[in-house]
Amino acid sequence: MASEYTIHLATREDVPIILSLIHELAAYENASSSVIATEESLAQTLSFAPSPNDPPSLPTQSLGYAKTLLLTTPEGEVAGMALYFHNYSTWRAAPGIYLEDLFVQPKYRKRGYGKALIRELAKEVVRINGGRLEWSCLNWNKPSLEFYEALGARRMTEWVGLRVDGDALSALAENKEESK
Repeated sequence: MASEYTIHLATREDVPIILSLIHELAAYENASSSVIATEESLAQTLSFAPSPNDPPSLPTQSLGYAKTLLLTTPEGEVAGMALYFHNYSTWRAAPGIYLEDLFVQPKYRKRGYGKALIRELAKEVVRINGGRLEWSCLNWNKPSLEFYEALGARRMTEWVGLRVDGDALSALAENKEESK
């Protein structure tokens, strides 16, 4: 029964499952070769809840750039994750949350777990007096788009996503012209 799941902020011990879910999501999106994350890089860049194995000298929550909520089934299996970070709206003068990745393993779909993860993020936005919860979805992913719209999300078609990465990012940072 979906009502018996638990959602918790990931600890350092959860890094292997987080990486596994990232790989599963990339495979779903036909982008497996794009994943360069490792357990080490996730451990260095994510923020974690305290773990029972942490020495008492560690801060109560590690500092990192993003957080991961994990949803665990009544049987103790991790069914999915929501990896997110805080952002800021200048027009609203308010913080918000950007959902980088939402993933529920296929065998656990249609149980309300994705909705539960997004609802947990919505609660966090409300708790911080935030202005919005936002994310991107691939335009070909019709099932996800329909799911999100059923939750009340609306497509932001007037905005165009832009990105600089890889060699172009290095060239920009070094003030060099990137050859095309």
